[in-house]
Amino acid sequence: MIKRFLFVGIFIALLLGGLGYFQTVFKPNMIRGFITKNVPPPAAVAAEPARAERWIERLTSIGTLTASQGIDVAPQVAGVVKDVLFESSTDVMAGAPLVALDTSVEQADLASTQASQKEAELAYARQADLIRRNVTSEANLDTAKAKRDTTAAAVKKIEAVIAQKNIVAPFAGRLGIRKVEKGQFVSPGMAMVSLQQLDPIRADFPIPENLIGKLKVGQKIEATVDAYPDQVFRGEIQSLDARVATDTRTLLVRAIVVNPERKLLPGMFVNIAVLAGEPADVVTVPRTAVTFSLYGDSIYVVAPAPAAAGSAEASPAAATPTTAAPAGAGTPAAAPPQIAERRFVRTGQTREGRVAITSGISAGEVVVTTGQLKLNPGARIRVDNSQPLERSGERPRL
Repeated sequence: MIKRFLFVGIFIALLLGGLGYFQTVFKPNMIRGFITKNVPPPAAVAAEPARAERWIERLTSIGTLTASQGIDVAPQVAGVVKDVLFESSTDVMAGAPLVALDTSVEQADLASTQASQKEAELAYARQADLIRRNVTSEANLDTAKAKRDTTAAAVKKIEAVIAQKNIVAPFAGRLGIRKVEKGQFVSPGMAMVSLQQLDPIRADFPIPENLIGKLKVGQKIEATVDAYPDQVFRGEIQSLDARVATDTRTLLVRAIVVNPERKLLPGMFVNIAVLAGEPADVVTVPRTAVTFSLYGDSIYVVAPAPAAAGSAEASPAAATPTTAAPAGAGTPAAAPPQIAERRFVRTGQTREGRVAITSGISAGEVVVTTGQLKLNPGARIRVDNSQPLERSGERPRL
């Protein structure tokens, strides 16, 4: 009986030990081997080498265009519009007639005053002749001279009023939409049309106070506007404000931009880039290669996979981008294994779809440009540039 119980106990112990060995050793090793044998295929990504370029530092800002000379043409005196001598949106020269007010009353007053002036001049001439012959007194001559000068001044006054009622362009420029019609009564200061000198045109824009030391009069600038996105307008800094705005801590800068085709108009928003300093060597990558985050900007670099135990060392050529073989070209040689190595970098300026990298990578290193979302550090990758990412069109602006 005792032997029977002992035999059953040994059997149960062996059974429990086998189950424990299966659960703790054999089963995990089996799962580990299964996972090892079923490695997922490398992720397909696009990549290209980082470039070494020479860039000039650009200080960017958004400003507003203003005319180098701009006014609202308005009369100095009241009157009725006799004739409008211009058309809207036309270019005029300095002194070109714009509006003629009715001057019939002034013309009549001028004729009367000119007659009085002529009479006063004759009276003065007679008194001067009489004083030479000692027939009259000096007092009569002085009275005649005063009357002559008074009538001459009256004539000039009426002529000035007539000139004020014939309104001309004070400088060359482009007229806006007219706001006056023939027969309309206008009062002093009433705007009849705007006159803007468009070439050159001014651009006023703010620059943060920490960049003031990089600014100076005469620096070249490049300006772009949304209306002509593919055209760059060039100019230079004309003046710097004498104080920094206390609410924004920025300095107002005024630049002069050449505008021979009159495409730029006052009131437009303008994107300004001040060319500061001399060209410097920088390493640049496509903007899509950089992953921006609150914890730091990073880039995935194509690197050769570490050599497996017992295998040959990975070739340095493994980091060279490869493309899919064209149809009919035969089966290409197997590419060396590659992995994605994550690098934290420091970014600089952004220009035309490329970002300057100040630290983290070197020129010539191959960086992943598309497909980062499916990567993690050390992931196996396959570089395929046969279908590059195409930039979509501009988003519509409300």
